[in-house]
Amino acid sequence: MLAGRRLPEFDLLTVKRLKKEDTELASRWDKFVMQCPEATFFHRAGWQRIVRDVFRHETYFLYAETGGEIQGVLPLAHVNSWLFGNSLVSLPFAVYGGVAAANDEAADALEREAQSIATRLGVAHLELRNVNQRHADWPAQDLYVTFRKSIAPDEEANMLAIPRKQRAMVRKGIKNGLTSDIDTGVDRFFALYADNVHRHGTPAMPKRYFKALQSEFGADCEVMTVAGPDGQVLSSVMSFYFRDEVLPYYAGDDESARHLAANDFKYWELMRRSCARGLKVFDYGRSKQGTGSYAFKKNWGFEPTPLRYEYCLYKRDAIPQNNPSNAKYKLLIETWRRMPIGLANWLGPFVVRNLG
Repeated sequence: MLAGRRLPEFDLLTVKRLKKEDTELASRWDKFVMQCPEATFFHRAGWQRIVRDVFRHETYFLYAETGGEIQGVLPLAHVNSWLFGNSLVSLPFAVYGGVAAANDEAADALEREAQSIATRLGVAHLELRNVNQRHADWPAQDLYVTFRKSIAPDEEANMLAIPRKQRAMVRKGIKNGLTSDIDTGVDRFFALYADNVHRHGTPAMPKRYFKALQSEFGADCEVMTVAGPDGQVLSSVMSFYFRDEVLPYYAGDDESARHLAANDFKYWELMRRSCARGLKVFDYGRSKQGTGSYAFKKNWGFEPTPLRYEYCLYKRDAIPQNNPSNAKYKLLIETWRRMPIGLANWLGPFVVRNLG
């Protein structure tokens, strides 16, 4: 937030809801998001269509306005599941969320309206996936961290910035003759992604979701796929681009990828391509502490930064733990892992839409 900046006293601040069909307002929303330092890719207006059309959740994309100028935004969605609870979230399926505002008045007004909506809907909790702390007195989730690092303007400098052991894996992938290509569709990516999450015992997002992401965000949603010299598809990643940042968000690997160092090669290729595009930040995304992905990113020389997911509890006494680390889901995970992948891919969308 811009410290010390306040609204002129004669301006009347109002909080309104973005209508899905209002393309002119959505354009103004995105213009604000691109300029607001607190905003992320997940604050973009297009997520309203994704969450509504693909997952069928009611959305409340709020914006604060004064004098015809947007001062802040807060994207919210109502996720009501008999299995995982009733919540209002900013934003489901996103690692970052919460308020993005130009001043304190706008941020406070948006959060007050979110709490009012949460009360009216009768949810058990309101969840704001903040990057930085806003409410020291709100319960907070300390499970997740994010990994971000500057991209050097020189390709070799980026290579040398990777710690020696991981750099050797990248060079192994290069020596193995691996190549990367940008895909126009999601077929190769989805096959690897769905198989990957199935091996981990978790449901896959529906294929139509990834198609919708490409359709909605265009060039800012890109699939890069790695193949061996024989053409075998080994690894793939769907990345989001926002301002001068790249965020690899969904990924999948063939079981043979590890032996051929395809996973390390994949992220190096993404970094190399991002360097060539003049991007400044590589956002390795969210990981749970103590997991393999956490260790992998640390081994790349990235340092973790805690995420400040804050909660307003209404009908529950503790923060929800709807993640694979929760012991109560152990049996479900083991059952899912043994399920035929065709059945898992059919059933998965019915489950994952409620996880958020």
